[in-house]
Amino acid sequence: MRTDALLSRYGYCSRKEAAAWIKRGRVVLDGAAVTAAKQNVDPARVLVDGAPVPFPYGLYAAYHKPLGCTCSHKDEGPLIYDLLPPEWLRRNPAVNTVGRLDKETGGLILLTDDGAFEHAMTSPRRHVPKEYVFTTECPVPPETVGLFAAGTLLLNGETTPCQPAELELTGECSGRLVLHEGRYHQVRRMLAAAGAPVRTLDRVAIGPLRLADLGLQPGEWCAFDPAVFSPQA
Repeated sequence: MRTDALLSRYGYCSRKEAAAWIKRGRVVLDGAAVTAAKQNVDPARVLVDGAPVPFPYGLYAAYHKPLGCTCSHKDEGPLIYDLLPPEWLRRNPAVNTVGRLDKETGGLILLTDDGAFEHAMTSPRRHVPKEYVFTTECPVPPETVGLFAAGTLLLNGETTPCQPAELELTGECSGRLVLHEGRYHQVRRMLAAAGAPVRTLDRVAIGPLRLADLGLQPGEWCAFDPAVFSPQA
């Protein structure tokens, strides 16, 4: 990768500004200052202002989304992107969430600048399991467990029933729900259809990644290996 392309790709500066960065010795490859914008470099071997390039081969981060922020680049704030490291937002391609959590839902969400990974993870054919914990405004009818498992629940305004989902009731007004698809506000709509509107909702796992194992508090993130989501993993 050309040095000017690297500086632009990872959000340090524009390609036009790269020459000034290089002239000041801000880019170092294997201990020697880079001297030309067109010089080819390996992002994993470069230091910019003395620090390694973050996520040199693609950004893959697990993030504990706090309540009250929106997974959008365009809506009025607060936005999830306002809480991320500023340099992430200058990367090209842009960093996006893999799917969304609504404003009043917290928990695990994935972030990436890899469009192919994002597309694969959100494909309806992928069936990546997502686990949620919830509380409800009123007791969940026990027969809801079988209803969700049967794959026959038809949500209002839709023509295709929900795929089978695993519901475990942990109390009269609480439980865990594992989905294998991602429809709009699906957990809230499913529980509302069962007569138990959601009070609180958090996503605790996506595939093999679990918040409890990652040890993330709201607003914290960590890198993950996208290979854990491969069919062979």
